[in-house]
Amino acid sequence: AQIGILKSAMNAYYLDNSSFPSTEQGLKALLEKPSIPPVPENWNGPYLDTKMPRDPWDHELKYFAPGTHNPQTYDIFSLGKDNAEGGVGSDADIGNW
Repeated sequence: AQIGILKSAMNAYYLDNSSFPSTEQGLKALLEKPSIPPVPENWNGPYLDTKMPRDPWDHELKYFAPGTHNPQTYDIFSLGKDNAEGGVGSDADIGNW
């Protein structure tokens, strides 16, 4: 559910700015206008109604643009319960791929 909320916010950001936030700007760009280049000239946020969502285990979600799994867009993901790459079951990574 948290990733779905962020995907909607990312789509709104993209519509205003014709690009997604860079990895360096991160998901924080959905709440505050980035000051790190490339600074979005048409930023019209905040794009989230609440604070930054966290995964079900209260870990920060990860973000890369371009993504490894989605090289044309971005990856948003949780590292799972163990908060480490890989894993199976509840320790598995969960992402927008």
